[in-house]
Amino acid sequence: MRSRNEVAPPNDVRTRAIDRFVQIDRALVGWLRRTSVPLMRIVLGVVFVWFGWLKVIDYTPATELIAGTVYLFDPDIFVRFLGGVEILIGLGFLLNRAMRLVLLAFTGLMVGTMLTFVMLPEVMFEGYNPLLITVEGGYVAKNIVLLVAGMVVASQLQPSQARTRAEREREVTARS
Repeated sequence: MRSRNEVAPPNDVRTRAIDRFVQIDRALVGWLRRTSVPLMRIVLGVVFVWFGWLKVIDYTPATELIAGTVYLFDPDIFVRFLGGVEILIGLGFLLNRAMRLVLLAFTGLMVGTMLTFVMLPEVMFEGYNPLLITVEGGYVAKNIVLLVAGMVVASQLQPSQARTRAEREREVTARS
């Protein structure tokens, strides 16, 4: 019997199985690190183009929710406008272009959807009880997951290379 500090012989079946598991685990985690955020960005793009298109062709159950939340605009026009914005956001995600602008519009849209909880609590909750969410409330609440997915995508952006005014002034002062 080996002591706890002894290394098992290489032909030990248990040791080989553990070693193989560790190799597979490392490979899988490495693959996930390389692919999960780009895949999340692509999936967000597909979802936004898809749902945006449904709004543009007026084939969405969200029209009544939007009309009740943003009642200052004609819902027929506003829902189609939102659909167009969603398509642009989705294309930005898919093409990986203008990501800061895309993420700003995306965040605004996601936060805007949460207005339904303030403007239409009777639709979002049964008996105004925040623990009893309705189907409509769940439809909107899932946007929290989308918002966090967007945050994960944003976390992978390269830091801006632009310099602030103070940084430029320090540079000019240092050269003088």
